[in-house]
Amino acid sequence: MTPPHKPAVPGFDDGTVFRSLFAAYPDALLVVDQLGLIVLANPTALELLGYDADELVGLSVDTLVPDAIRPRHAAYRAGYADHPRTRPMGAQMELVAKRRDGSEVMVEISLSPLNGQGLPLVIAAIRSVASYPRVQQALQRARYAEHLAQFSRHAVDVTDLHLLLEQVPAIAAEALQVETAKVLLLEPSGAEFRIAAGVGLLPEEAIGDRIANEAQSPAGHVAASGQSVLVGDYADASRFTIPSHYLMAGFVCEISVPLADRGRTIGVLSVRSRTSKRFGDEEMRFLESLSSLLATVLQRTQIEEALGHAQRLESVGQLTGGIAHDFNNLLTVISGNLQVLEEAPACAGDAPSQQLIGAAMRATRRGAELTGKLLAFSRRQVLQPTIVDARALLVSLTDMLRRTLDQRIAITLVADAALCLADAGQLESALLNIAINSRDAMPHGGTLAFSCRTVSATPDDLGAEHEPQRSPSTPADYVAIAVSDSGEGMPETVQERAFEPFFTTKEAGRGTGLGLSTVYGFAKQSHGAVKLVSAPGAGTTVTLFLPRADGEDDLENDLDTGLDGHIDNDAALGATRGTVPQGLRVLLVEDDAEVRSVLHRFLLSMGCEVVACAQAEQGLVALAADGAIALLLTDIALGIGMQGTELAAKAHALRPAMAVLLMSGFSSELLDAPAEWELLPKPCTRAELERAMVRALRSLE
Repeated sequence: MTPPHKPAVPGFDDGTVFRSLFAAYPDALLVVDQLGLIVLANPTALELLGYDADELVGLSVDTLVPDAIRPRHAAYRAGYADHPRTRPMGAQMELVAKRRDGSEVMVEISLSPLNGQGLPLVIAAIRSVASYPRVQQALQRARYAEHLAQFSRHAVDVTDLHLLLEQVPAIAAEALQVETAKVLLLEPSGAEFRIAAGVGLLPEEAIGDRIANEAQSPAGHVAASGQSVLVGDYADASRFTIPSHYLMAGFVCEISVPLADRGRTIGVLSVRSRTSKRFGDEEMRFLESLSSLLATVLQRTQIEEALGHAQRLESVGQLTGGIAHDFNNLLTVISGNLQVLEEAPACAGDAPSQQLIGAAMRATRRGAELTGKLLAFSRRQVLQPTIVDARALLVSLTDMLRRTLDQRIAITLVADAALCLADAGQLESALLNIAINSRDAMPHGGTLAFSCRTVSATPDDLGAEHEPQRSPSTPADYVAIAVSDSGEGMPETVQERAFEPFFTTKEAGRGTGLGLSTVYGFAKQSHGAVKLVSAPGAGTTVTLFLPRADGEDDLENDLDTGLDGHIDNDAALGATRGTVPQGLRVLLVEDDAEVRSVLHRFLLSMGCEVVACAQAEQGLVALAADGAIALLLTDIALGIGMQGTELAAKAHALRPAMAVLLMSGFSSELLDAPAEWELLPKPCTRAELERAMVRALRSLE
């Protein structure tokens, strides 16, 4: 019978079993003598500590302790030798071992003295903390966090968006240790992605390439749903269609996460691996965080670009305003002198002279219109609403477009007779902006249809956001002017931003993003609204809703106060309501001598008595000395010193019963002027000046 302490295994040898167990044990094992020298080390210990067997055996165990804590460790070892005891794993925390290359590794150590077996030795079992799953997970999270912090630092230091885009897939690939990563940006049409950046791209791919946005692809699903997709193994992904070149390249799994801008998916960040089941929730969360950071950077860049654009626009607007002021003063001199010539006895009965003067007058009006368009660029244009024959305007506009647009575009017009209250020039400009957008949406030709009808618009028709601003007592009647094209149409994501300033779907350099936003501003400023209806492949219709006019009553009710709160224009009536009283004493303040001379002539021809000054300070002196002055006519911009608005305020305080009429060649000044005073834009005709004076005098009644 075999003794119980002997296993029934043929050829069993204690020494062989010990050596096999020692070599196969999963933890690092060191056998240390009383002097602290290493007697034996198993292969796991050699691998963990980075030594060869002949290097580690005979080495002092203190060599494996970091320099900073070596004295403490020597004292602890001496105390342990005096009272050896078994110490299990986890009895002490934050132990660190020093490897041969000087690097450090966190470990747990258990000690087992062998003196009970008659051996003056201690076995140290060492386990790397990094081998624990929870520790590996924590280290992995820390590594991901460091990569995110790295990108955040780059985002602060680097202002070039293209460089930041290039870094994102590189960081993703490095952090996740995968073969390929790329950023796909959704094209404005929504039908395609563009490869904006990537690493490890296949030969079939290149930066800038377009990829179809297919709903059955992982990227297409992300774009449509706004939700991340994790495909653990393409072989099991029956709901997705995987491109064949990915499968041929050996890719078997991927993560795709959305790149969002204010809740709207604008792209996809994807990574792929040739290792099945390579990704889990931690990887997805990391990629989503990286995508969120990229989206924040994109938003910041867009805001900075928009701000820069706005600042440039403001600078151009200020420059344009200054030019417009001087240009309008020149036009005032030209047009004023032409009017004097037109009525001079030598020219009044001379037909050739009248033709020449008429041509020059028309040229000055076109110059004034050009100045108005320059001011509209900075959106500081004062509207001058009149009763507009919408059908006649559309007939003129469509005739012009037939001559100028691509001949492959057929233009149709169906218009009912309708009068609306609007600035005719700005209305034409708004319709032209819409038509140009429609032309660009039909690069191969199509149909551009204009229509005009009278409607009763309700909030349900337009939506609360676009509800026209009318007083409750005013009937909700509007003229709807629609422009429809048979072009590419807009996806919903583009429609949502179509009226945003600076938003454009056109290539760089081809669009400012101000066209439709200007149309929207014009409609709202005109107490109307604008509505856009579109769908991919079904074309686009933009409809302007403008207040309907019945005739002179509308001019009196709506225009005397001005649709924008400042300006009115009763020229559409064809006659002046009232005349300037004979002998009216007027204080004229204008710093430009030639403009002052023209206005002086106009006033004298009306039978006025004129006190003319070049500066505001001179005007105050004249006003204090002359109690008969009944009207102050002053330019707003008076050069160095007191400006016209300040002069008007002081004059009004001094003489509350005196009428005030402000004039300027720069619309911004008119917009900023107090609403209680009458305003007159330059250049102006004598009739326009007289009507403005009558209104100023009536405001005191």
